[in-house]
Amino acid sequence: MNTNNWQLSALGVWRLTIREPKAITPLSWMEVSPKEEALQQMPQVKPPFDWDSIQLEEAGDSLILSFPLDRTEKLYGTGLQLLRMNQRGRNRYLRVNSDPKQDTGETHAPVPFYVSDLGYGVWVDTSRIVTIYCGSTLKQEDTHSEAIRDRNTDRGWIATPVASRVEIRIPAEGAHVYLFGGPTLADVVSRYNLFGGGGVLPPKWGLGFWHRVPTMYNEQQVLEEAEQFRLHDVPCDVIGLEPGWHSHSYPVTYEWEKSRFPEPGQFVEKLAQKGFRVNLWEHPFVSPNSEMYADLQPLSGSHTVWGGLAPDYSLTEAASLYKKQHEEQHVDIGVSGYKLDECDGSELTNNSWMFPGHAKFPSGLDGEQMRQMYGLMFQKMTADLFRSKNRRTYGLVRASNAAASTMPYVLYSDLYDHKQFIRALCNSSFSGLLWTPEVRRARNAEDWVRRMQTVCFSPLAMLNAWGDGTKPWSFPEVEEVVRHYIKLRMRLLPYLYTAFAKYREQGIPPFQAMPFVMSPSEIAAAEAKLVEAEQQMLNTTDAAYGKKKVREWDDQFMIGDALLIAPLVEGETEREVLLPVGIWYGLETGERYTGGCIVRVQAGLERIPVFVKSGAVIPMMPSLPHVPASGTQVPLELVHFGTEPGEGLLYDDDGETFNYEDGTCSWRKLTVTQHADGQYAGELTGNSEEWTSYRGVTWRFSQTRLA
Repeated sequence: MNTNNWQLSALGVWRLTIREPKAITPLSWMEVSPKEEALQQMPQVKPPFDWDSIQLEEAGDSLILSFPLDRTEKLYGTGLQLLRMNQRGRNRYLRVNSDPKQDTGETHAPVPFYVSDLGYGVWVDTSRIVTIYCGSTLKQEDTHSEAIRDRNTDRGWIATPVASRVEIRIPAEGAHVYLFGGPTLADVVSRYNLFGGGGVLPPKWGLGFWHRVPTMYNEQQVLEEAEQFRLHDVPCDVIGLEPGWHSHSYPVTYEWEKSRFPEPGQFVEKLAQKGFRVNLWEHPFVSPNSEMYADLQPLSGSHTVWGGLAPDYSLTEAASLYKKQHEEQHVDIGVSGYKLDECDGSELTNNSWMFPGHAKFPSGLDGEQMRQMYGLMFQKMTADLFRSKNRRTYGLVRASNAAASTMPYVLYSDLYDHKQFIRALCNSSFSGLLWTPEVRRARNAEDWVRRMQTVCFSPLAMLNAWGDGTKPWSFPEVEEVVRHYIKLRMRLLPYLYTAFAKYREQGIPPFQAMPFVMSPSEIAAAEAKLVEAEQQMLNTTDAAYGKKKVREWDDQFMIGDALLIAPLVEGETEREVLLPVGIWYGLETGERYTGGCIVRVQAGLERIPVFVKSGAVIPMMPSLPHVPASGTQVPLELVHFGTEPGEGLLYDDDGETFNYEDGTCSWRKLTVTQHADGQYAGELTGNSEEWTSYRGVTWRFSQTRLA
């Protein structure tokens, strides 16, 4: 079938329309426009391969679209994958699902977008389930005799032969397929994010520390718990309420339980006076006890979940009912955001729950499409509600899809494997997603500290105590270590906020896996240095066909362009770290490292390995009990690392509204030069002379570690 009618959609972005797709898609639902100006500033790029090399053929009730693959090419993305980073050689069945325990591709956020380390990406914009065969299949004509080996005698035998194509199963109704050029992997992802409207800029308070209280806490218990944060000198900005705030939950009413919260407005105000925001848990399924039930019933699907309605929020009338109720009972009394739980469904856990794929909805969507889109629908409805008040929000969501980079939501999961949480943080960066490795419980003080250290260097730092009531001080013997890293996050808030601003304007993820900052050849050189025995040893315990160990570097990541985070988990006191080219310093040790290689570092429980690039200028502020209110100015410290001159950036606005879209914001370049006499000088240049959030600028030059 013809695949030559690719059309240029934006600079470096081409679109192929297959058949006549008519249903809503992630891109059409989000109603975002490409950031054309930012795309125009990116490098000129040609299509990564000849159009003739792309194939499309019918296969039963679907279509197969395929793209060529290089033998050594690595493939990343496909959404929030917790079990591997390089998807080459795997099948990705991209259905929204809760708590993936097996490496099938099903996940909370199955984005049908993959990106190659050769510098291109492919995205299928559809509300249907897509399957991507990431170099895991071989056609007869592509099977070469030299690849056929005798497993009994040939140690070079592999279970997944090297394939020459990616195959994508497209729904029979067709789809829009987009091809993104590079030239680098980072450029591809930036183009994808910019094409979807750019990245989200959260409110400043969203980057503070979060705490979720036990499910059945009442007003007084919540207030007392919040006060404990101040007494323990532990910063906290957001208190999250779990299902018990509802008058009925599973299914939910979205209405306050008066016996526990008799005056919700006064309760929210009391917390606000102490510097706390309120975030409310909810899920999509509406209880018969809800005041909205009768109005939503004819606007809902054919099947219920936990006895609750599954409203069809693709209908304007249904979305308006939801927004009106939330506006009057939540937003107008000061609630700052939501935790949008269980909009994913489950077949992978001990219980199965969700409307089926054959469910019918009034709009004409079926259950498959609604399930794939539900997370996006809830994100957009709530985000639009806060935008209508000129207030930014930040929250949590359990399901998402493509074109979500503008949404102020961070994904989370009920899985508890610490290494998977770190891998998910890395993987989210390839698909326009954010992820929090939230902390809930721990086996012991060591596990507790290692998890808390990781979460403090993530898009949303949260302790979720809904089930067992844990606190940052639950292990007194390590309370000081936990307090230290929560405070360090607060100090780094100007740097974090600037990284998110670059995400909004340039599409550069604030948290990046290592393939963003190191070329394939650099990573390959590092992999070649691994001990040969580790490469060749066959592991027949974990895999029926044996498994050769290949390091993916899916356990370390960058924040911005100057900080590298290499977490440790329980039982570890040392690890290997892949350092990009250049000079690096241990942020808290001052130890000097030469990059472009693998280094082994040791770290006691009191420290997580964090590295800062020499020449970087890191903007910092004091550690305060909570993020200051809009208009409050705090001292600004600009810390220069290393001996060579360098530079950094600082972004600022009011931190709460969308006024930055009208230009009410500032970018400043932070430049450090060195005079002939060896003295350093710092200069601030930018588009504004007035400060919104800072005062009393202090420079610290040629540092090797934080004081």
